[in-house]
Amino acid sequence: MTEAQMAIPHLFRCPISLDLFTDPVTLSTGQTYDRASIEKWLSLGNLTCPVTMQKLTDPSLVPNHTLHHLITQWLQIHPRLDLDCPDSIDPDRPLAALKHNLESPELTVETKLQTLENIIILLEESPSRKPRFAELGFLPFLLKLLFETPIDTKCQENLQFAEKAFHCVILLLPFGELSCLEMLKEKSKLESFMILLEKGNSIVKKSLCQLLEAISSYSESKELCVILTQTSKFLKGIIDLLQEISPASEAGVKALSALCSIESNRQNWVKEGIVDGLVTYILNGEKSKKNSTMPIAIETLELFLKLESGKEALLDNPNGVTAIVKMVFRLSDHEGSESAVNSLLSLCYESVQVRETAVRAGVLTQLLFLLQSQCSGRTKTKARVLLKLLRSKACGKPHE
Repeated sequence: MTEAQMAIPHLFRCPISLDLFTDPVTLSTGQTYDRASIEKWLSLGNLTCPVTMQKLTDPSLVPNHTLHHLITQWLQIHPRLDLDCPDSIDPDRPLAALKHNLESPELTVETKLQTLENIIILLEESPSRKPRFAELGFLPFLLKLLFETPIDTKCQENLQFAEKAFHCVILLLPFGELSCLEMLKEKSKLESFMILLEKGNSIVKKSLCQLLEAISSYSESKELCVILTQTSKFLKGIIDLLQEISPASEAGVKALSALCSIESNRQNWVKEGIVDGLVTYILNGEKSKKNSTMPIAIETLELFLKLESGKEALLDNPNGVTAIVKMVFRLSDHEGSESAVNSLLSLCYESVQVRETAVRAGVLTQLLFLLQSQCSGRTKTKARVLLKLLRSKACGKPHE
């Protein structure tokens, strides 16, 4: 082993940043940290020692001159050590301590919350550490903590624990082994998922939807997707989420779009009322004018309208056609316009009543604005076909 690959002694590394100390300072608990790392920890309002979780009666920071001197001597012996080389750092010991804190039945929820906060700081301040956390199994470990037993959502501390644990999970998803998501096939863990989807707060629900996107993207999880979309409680949970006006509902429509990639699942969604849910989502989004997921919503609705049951559900909704008309032209962007025009073409060809409703909802003006916009040539061609259809019917002429 070369000097550049020799491990930095764990006593020379800050327990927060996992990097070599540059300015070691000691707390009243006897634990030493790098000054910049512990000052950031304290500035976030934490009043405990990150390692021991003891409350700090005295927040003073005392320079550790002895340790600083030892590190200086050690660096003189190893002048060619590459501190940026991942192989020169062995973070297992402090990370194992974080795991122990989270799974220990003896520690309070408050202590575990602060441990999760410490993990979040490590992951966000040092992105290069994420792969190492993943290699050490933090993703399945955190998922088991969240789903092993149902979380009491009436307890605020438990909800905060779920929020922070999910925050860590989302940060680790791009680096972790997604096969661990298969644990949700287990009945008890799936039930815990359902409880959080039904009773969790907006932050927890948003995280669950981000998790669903990851499940949908994993090629080996089709069976799990089928299990989820055959569960009425799950479908209703997502549909209810679309009715909310929150970041969670935006995450919900993204998750829905991902899950609908499996065509066989769509009929189940329609039976549970997804068309009404998307209509409400689009109308709510039009009011806010800040929703960037509106194009995803109309594209997903277009998929459901390819089913006869989907068309029937839309026509049974008094605001169904109006919602689609509103998506034909939007000042903010033209994404989704093509899906809206496609949907109206399909519906208007089959029903005089739909054509009349669309005209009353202002579709002619919307189409004229769209034709003057910078949308794609394909979208404009379809818009002209729809405009011709509506005008010919309005004049009582047969459409050719």
